[in-house]
Amino acid sequence: MDLRNWGQVDYLKTYTAMQIFTAERGETTPDALWLAEHPPVFTQGLAGLAGHVLNAGDIPVMATNRGGQVTYHGPGQVMAYPLIDLKRAGYYVKEYVYKLEEAVIRTLAHVGVTGHRVAGAPGIYVRLEDPFAHTALVGPADPSDPFKGLGKISALGIKVSRHCTYHGLALNVAMDLSPFECINPCGYVGLRAVDLSTIGVQVPWSEAAHLLSQKLMALLAP
Repeated sequence: MDLRNWGQVDYLKTYTAMQIFTAERGETTPDALWLAEHPPVFTQGLAGLAGHVLNAGDIPVMATNRGGQVTYHGPGQVMAYPLIDLKRAGYYVKEYVYKLEEAVIRTLAHVGVTGHRVAGAPGIYVRLEDPFAHTALVGPADPSDPFKGLGKISALGIKVSRHCTYHGLALNVAMDLSPFECINPCGYVGLRAVDLSTIGVQVPWSEAAHLLSQKLMALLAP
């Protein structure tokens, strides 16, 4: 798998490059993993509803062809874009999504944080009261507040075209989290976004990006 770190780069440039790469790749094109950090931008998925953007202010809102609703990207967040031929890799979309989430969980575990899945809500969450506790989430979620006691530290949204993936996931490392208050993150009213810094883990962006890339490459290899 070809690993490329774009560094700080405009979201639209990356989005366009992903589309071109996917459209032009052939059966023998090596898979790739792109890492990036973007200037502030809200991105809407195909199912995105305008009402979930509460107050964009000066931050641009960009429509995309990934799944899901609105989220925010900005400095201090690691963006990981796996460009995988699923047919050649030998696994289906559901398993691919599981692998992406598992890579985040393993990255968090490396710095002592326990990541959790929430059924029906792609991404990874942490316990706000004690993000280092290993206790699993048990029992049905409160229907009136399915994210009670949780904060979202990683969002996920993908596109699959001709069995090939693009878009990917975001891991919040050390961000200005206030823009998340201007949207309903991933379409959920009141969902709190957190990063490693606010839960007490100080990790440089470069280190977090390296950790995440290693976990992704190990899990996504055919």
